[in-house]
Amino acid sequence: MHTFSRRTLFTTALAAAAAPLKQPIGFQVYPIREALAKDFDGTLRQMASLGYRTVEMCSPPGYVSSGFGPLTTIKAGDMRARIQAAGLTCQSCHYGFRELKESLDERIGFAKELGLSQMILSSFGLKPDAPLGDWTRAAEELNQIAGRIAKAGLQAGFHNHHVEFKEIDGVLIYDHLMKTLNPKLVKMQFQVAVVSIGYHAADYMKKYPGRFISLHLADWSAAGKKGVPVGQGDVDWKKLFAAARKGGVKNYYVEMNMEAMTASAPYLAKL
Repeated sequence: MHTFSRRTLFTTALAAAAAPLKQPIGFQVYPIREALAKDFDGTLRQMASLGYRTVEMCSPPGYVSSGFGPLTTIKAGDMRARIQAAGLTCQSCHYGFRELKESLDERIGFAKELGLSQMILSSFGLKPDAPLGDWTRAAEELNQIAGRIAKAGLQAGFHNHHVEFKEIDGVLIYDHLMKTLNPKLVKMQFQVAVVSIGYHAADYMKKYPGRFISLHLADWSAAGKKGVPVGQGDVDWKKLFAAARKGGVKNYYVEMNMEAMTASAPYLAKL
């Protein structure tokens, strides 16, 4: 098993001390999944060279149809060793709803072998026109799943997309989920990209203190009507990270294409 050198640990500690929330800068693998599937070790080393220190994985069995099929041959223990060998750590992973419902014990076992502390449900997978009752039932089912995850010593979380910021009969889906999900068993991972449709992460950190565990970072230029690297758009990052402390955020992951992630790391390191 690879172990970090003192120099690596020292460098990582310095990077964390300088970065927001005094937590190392992280990235989500989904936008670079094609590169990761072709060259797992090389892509991880590339991200580490950019200044990233933590990685959030996607569960290969749950994401086979999204391009993670080649990674299903890597055992969790080996994946952990290879992530560490690249100079990174991994404490969070995205899972699909189906795999959590049908193979929870196995996926918890994978999480433990990978060294995770957080298991994040990426989506309920509901249809865009699903009624509010479907969201209620899905949230209640996640509460049950999260209870089993908690008994295993791990924290469950839920990741939003744009769809949760639509209204059904005058009720914002996201607010409804916050009322339905157990605040202790299910922490929230907030997707900052919803700023593109007018919702600001800082507002929700303040509205629901202590309910969040992590952030997915992406910036947005209203003038250009496009996503831009972190620090080059309209998000007030100092305000957001100040609010993130109240929200309970423990870590954060840039989730943009490789070009944007390359440009985002230096900004976060100096923020």
